[in-house]
Amino acid sequence: MTARYDGHAEWYDDFNAPFAADNVAFIVELLGAGEGLCLDIGCGTGLYLDAIRSTGRTVIGLDRSTDQLHIARRRDRAPLLQGDATMLPFAANSFHTVATLWVSTDIGDFARLMKEAARVLRPGGLLLFQGVHPCFNGPHIERRPDDALLIHPTYRTAGWHRRGPWWPTGGVRDRVGMSHVPLADLINAFINAGLNIKQVFELGERPIPSVLAVTATA
Repeated sequence: MTARYDGHAEWYDDFNAPFAADNVAFIVELLGAGEGLCLDIGCGTGLYLDAIRSTGRTVIGLDRSTDQLHIARRRDRAPLLQGDATMLPFAANSFHTVATLWVSTDIGDFARLMKEAARVLRPGGLLLFQGVHPCFNGPHIERRPDDALLIHPTYRTAGWHRRGPWWPTGGVRDRVGMSHVPLADLINAFINAGLNIKQVFELGERPIPSVLAVTATA
């Protein structure tokens, strides 16, 4: 099956680069200084690989999209693998750190991803999740010109959503689709995977937060 970002990777890299640059400081701060192997699940075009490495970790990237990995290999020297985040090709307890950055909207089974992330983490290892805030950013959200949000009744519909007429035409979700994980399902995915949640963050300066981050340990 063709990965959703294949055929869109060059466009997406250009589109996403400024946004990723604005998020690098958050990633570095939330990870903190570390060592050992870090798996970047859903590494995409590699925009966060160097940021992870700057914390002292040795980063390995994994993504489903061949096209995105092609760009990542041009950008970074890190080992990069093509694979399924719900069936990671690594032994248990392989990584000191796992980063899951902006993947919740691109995968249909977030709970399974969390179980796999927990499986490959060493005991006491750190997991960082950063992604869309499921309450205020998702396929159910319509952003008004004054930055007010209209929340449609599809909030409780988990998984892949049909395109809504309020989605921006030509944007990333219009091109590749969007999965939704309601807040309770997202938090329970950590708990059910046996991860211990350390802190939860609503990032950014907007009055209504659009980014959620969670740190947890195995």
